[in-house]
Amino acid sequence: MKTREIKELTTKEIQERLEADTDLLSRMKLNHSISPLDNPMQIKAARRSIAKLHTELSQREINQQQ
Repeated sequence: MKTREIKELTTKEIQERLEADTDLLSRMKLNHSISPLDNPMQIKAARRSIAKLHTELSQREINQQQ
């Protein structure tokens, strides 16, 4: 997910997306430990997506406090 797309989402949508991506990442890690994934770069992409979502949420909290 691109940063531009994340900025267009509401805070609630970001939180929902964050929960879904976190669940997906944990399932991918578990599946990868049992049998290798076809594309292990998916784990890296999921981690980056989660980081982008966290960053946008914290940025919104900072802007809201000011």
